Amino acid sequence: MGGEFQRITKQNDRWSKILFTLTVIIFGLSFYYAVFYRDIKTVRFDEFVEKVSNGEVKKFKTIGNSVEIELKNGTLLKTTKPSEDSTFSSIKTRIGDNEEGLANLYKVQEEIKDPNEGRLIFDLIGYLPMIALAIFVVYFFYSQVSRQGSSALSFGMSRPRLFDARKPKVTFNDVGGIDEVVEELKEIVDFLKFPKKYSNIGAEIPRGVLLVGPPGTGKTLVAKAVAGEASVPFLSISGSEFVEMFVGVGASRVRDLFSKAKKVAPSIVFIDEIDAVGRKRGSGLGGSHDEREQTLNQILVEMDGFDTNQGVIVMAATNRVDVLDKALLRPGRFDRRIVLDLPDIAGRERIIEIYLKGKPISKDVNPRKIASLTPGFSGADIKNVVNEAALWSARNNKKEITMEAFNEAIEKVALGPQKKSRKISPKEKEIVAIHETGHAVVSEMLPLCDPVHKISIISRGSSLGATWSAPFEENYLITKEKFIQDLASILGGFAAEKLFFNEVTTGASNDLSIATKRARAMVVKFGMSEVLGPVSYDTGELNFLGQDIFDAREFSEKTAEVIDQEVQGILKESLNLARKTLEENRSIVEKISKRLLEIETMDVAEFQEFFKKSSKKNQKWQKL
Repeated sequence: MGGEFQRITKQNDRWSKILFTLTVIIFGLSFYYAVFYRDIKTVRFDEFVEKVSNGEVKKFKTIGNSVEIELKNGTLLKTTKPSEDSTFSSIKTRIGDNEEGLANLYKVQEEIKDPNEGRLIFDLIGYLPMIALAIFVVYFFYSQVSRQGSSALSFGMSRPRLFDARKPKVTFNDVGGIDEVVEELKEIVDFLKFPKKYSNIGAEIPRGVLLVGPPGTGKTLVAKAVAGEASVPFLSISGSEFVEMFVGVGASRVRDLFSKAKKVAPSIVFIDEIDAVGRKRGSGLGGSHDEREQTLNQILVEMDGFDTNQGVIVMAATNRVDVLDKALLRPGRFDRRIVLDLPDIAGRERIIEIYLKGKPISKDVNPRKIASLTPGFSGADIKNVVNEAALWSARNNKKEITMEAFNEAIEKVALGPQKKSRKISPKEKEIVAIHETGHAVVSEMLPLCDPVHKISIISRGSSLGATWSAPFEENYLITKEKFIQDLASILGGFAAEKLFFNEVTTGASNDLSIATKRARAMVVKFGMSEVLGPVSYDTGELNFLGQDIFDAREFSEKTAEVIDQEVQGILKESLNLARKTLEENRSIVEKISKRLLEIETMDVAEFQEFFKKSSKKNQKWQKL
């Protein structure tokens, strides 16, 4: 298929060169005609006779009634004879008895030419500009249609991007943090390499593989790696490219796509963001989804009719598997689902090592440390962090990427760039320092909270300050007690403002939002309410416009009121824990906030110095 694409491209280039050359030639002839023929001066016949009598004319040519004249000095003129007599006779009659004039007339060379000879050529030359313009217009529209594939006959054709994996650029070595996923996909690679090995024993490879995971976890990258490892053509297309304004175009493009895939089998068809066309049928509030549903129906038919011996595997990616139609997920279609979660600390370390390859790295850079500072980061986020660190190093004329660059990059990716132009008053700066110190001290003193890594009161993005925590290890199971202590840490800034200034500000708005969402999840999702018991009241997210019309809430108004009360109870418990912790360590909060006002950014080493001298110190600093 790649060779066919190249052949068509070369053919289009050849025609483009021919049309361009022809246009240049025609414009050149038109220019010559305009300069050397159209601009010849026209004189009256009497003037012509006078020049002949004076001996200025070298020769003249008669073409019908038109006379072309060449003077002895090389000037070209033209005139029209006044009668049906020959040009010579007309000149002789007007010269009369002037013997000198007659003598000069007999010295002039005369040529008589048939008026029809060569006339067609001159007529065509006169039309050359219009012909050239027509060719240029045809060439322009031809190139546009060839480039965009938007002609009337190509609406029903798919336009997949072909990645010829015979020269692979992406392999499993370029994918990190998903070892289990790689192991599962190796079976598909083995089938694409040795299909007879499976068909001979009667085994059937999954016809469809659905990659599910949050944005940035590497779903597309994994699909490319499978194609690279198997060394087969990889046809990639987005789900949104199937749907057009014309009815039936999406289904036609699906048929065309699978037809192309069969011709170059074994191959991989990758449909990115398949939820654009694979959403549940019958979910619309009108006819606007008819075209999308027709496209989905055609995908279902094409996948169900596959013969495993053809060696075509369909891979698709989505981060909204909950909205996909059930028929798409049944065995025989997308019958294998591979989940790509956000990488854990070991996975992030592996991803960092992959992106650090080929870059000048300082000796103080520790991939494990960077991984611990980026909890919740996806592979795409980590790639962005590495790139931002390199950009920071280049801007500061560094020859190597240092750990300082990575710290700056992590903060920039998470919160945004520094707002150096934002000026805040000394009073506001003091409030910010107390707020961030409140977060840090509560997190440090409560044993189940993650240890503090850094405190900053430098404004970034919409935040006036930030407190960073670095977990020792990933937590896959979280207890209610840890939830309460984490919520206390989140509300530590709010509690500190209330304790030291006896008032609260808008600076805690984001903290309150995060805390409320976590407390509600404890009640409605995790069954951590003693009153409600082990019942899930999670209604999920709205999947499409109008779902709330069809899906009624599965609990009563009374239960909703109890849920609100339980959420408030958890938040109050966490806030009381934060307030108590800050009251017990009031002097430390004052010292840290005062120092923070001086230096604006405090690292973990200096932060821990305040607790080494305290009798109520937390022992977490000893693990760092």
